[in-house]
Order: sequence, then C-alpha cells, then structure tokens
Amino acid sequence: MNDFLQYTLNGLTVGAFYALVALGYTMVYGIIRLLNFAHGDFFMVGAFLATGVLSLLTGSGLPSGLVVVVALVAATAAAAALGGVSARIVYLPLVKAPKLSLLVSALGLSLAVEYGTALSQGTGFRSVPHIGFLSAEHAIGLTDGVRLTYAQLGVIAVSLALMIGLYLYVTRTFTGTAMRVLAMDQDAARLMGVNVERTIMMTFIIGAGLAGTAGTMYALYYPQVNFLMGFLLGLRAFTAAVLGGIGNIPGAMVGGFLIGLLESYATGYVAGRWTDVVVFGVLIGVLVIRPSGILGERVAERV
Repeated sequence: MNDFLQYTLNGLTVGAFYALVALGYTMVYGIIRLLNFAHGDFFMVGAFLATGVLSLLTGSGLPSGLVVVVALVAATAAAAALGGVSARIVYLPLVKAPKLSLLVSALGLSLAVEYGTALSQGTGFRSVPHIGFLSAEHAIGLTDGVRLTYAQLGVIAVSLALMIGLYLYVTRTFTGTAMRVLAMDQDAARLMGVNVERTIMMTFIIGAGLAGTAGTMYALYYPQVNFLMGFLLGLRAFTAAVLGGIGNIPGAMVGGFLIGLLESYATGYVAGRWTDVVVFGVLIGVLVIRPSGILGERVAERV
C-alpha cells in the first residue's frame, strides 16, 4: 500500500508537467485546428532560461526562495514572448492557408528552436544549480515509507493553481469568451467584433507561458536540461491532450495526470523500459473505444 501511495505522488508530480504543456496543445488546436509540434520546445526554452537565471543568482546572497521565483517569472515571460512572436511571424500569416502548411511550419519552427538552442547551449546535458530546500532530503513523512518532498508539493500546488486560474480566465473573462467563440467559427467571431489575430496571439502567449512555467519546475525537479527534452515531454503531453479530448481544457488536465500516473505505476510495478508500451497501449485502447477522448473533443460541427 505504501508503494502505491508513493507511486501515486510521483505520478501526480510528473502528470502536472504533462497537464500544463497539454493545455497549450489543446488551446491552440481548439482555436485554429493546429497541432503545434513546436509547443514542447517552449517548455524546453523555459527550462534553459530558468537554468541560466538560477546559475546567475545562486550564490549571490539572495534567499533561495526569491531566486526560484525570479527564475520562474523570467522563464514564463520568455516562453510566453516566444509564443507570441511565433504566432505573429509563423502562424498568423498562414491562418487561411491549408492546414498542411501550418503543420509543416510548426515542424520547421520546432527544429529551428531545438537546434538553435543546441548551437548556443551545446548538445550535452546541462546541470541545474542545487537548491537546498527542493532537494530530496527535505520531505514530509506522510506515512511509514511514503514521502512528499517540498519540490513535489510545490509542483502540484503551482500546477493546480495555474489550471484553475486558466479555467476561470477562459470561462469568466471577455478574452476567454472570445477564445471560445473563435473556436466555434472564425468568420462569425470576426463579424461579432472579436479581434481574431489578437485572440490567437493571446492563446499562443498563454499556452507558451504555461509551458515555460512547467519547464522551470521540471528543471528544478530533475536538475538536468537538454535541447531535446521538449520533444520527448511534448510527445507525452500531446498524448495527454488526445487522451483527455483534444480541444477540451479540462480534458487536457485530466489526461496529463492520467499519463503521469500510468507512467509511474508502469515504472514501479512493471519496469521502466516498458513505460512507453503501457502508456501508449492504454492510449490506443481508449481511442479505439472512445475516439474523442475521455471527456470528448470540443470541436464545433460544421454544416
């Protein structure tokens, strides 16, 4: 039982990363029907920038908590800015183009960001500075043999707060309403006074910012970063979005945590090398039974 609880905590932590990145995939797809394969690289950029800020400020005399907050804010802002610039330069000019053009552009942007990072930061793993209170030695003993580290607690708490905030933003604000209207019909939204270009840019900015936040927390939790980390995690996050129901924001959250739990249980009860087999096998099974995902795909019917 203790092993199950520990695996559950580990799975929820990893699932929080997947859920935050999956939200970006599902928001963009819901609005412009684009599978933005460059989205995982926003996560990677956030992780690298956070690592740079931590390297610069660690040992400067500032409190460790403040250093982490500064790194988190800087990485989130940088990733959000990259998302906005990408939307303006790469995607908005192609909104009316065939979807294949958008998909190829997304793949090209992904490769450009990945190998641009490799040229500037190197192809090897880069170590993240040690933050004492986030180390494995600092933990809360829940029961005998079950430990919740402060890093895990922070990841889960911050992720849940961001997810709830995003849901409220999308459902309670004017811009969120514009996003939902745009997801139904772009032409109708434009006739109703919605600034389509600005709303699309805001969607990219929010999604990329969430990915940058996830990248920062990932770097603090697994203290190594690499230029290909965004592709690998992005693939699982995309799987989470599909599992929950692509275009469905609550579905992306549920899918992210489910993928994290499946990965943790597979690693603990089977073997680490079988993790991908179990995760993607379950995904295939769910999609065979319910192709729209667990909570259903929210895509307006076109007549």
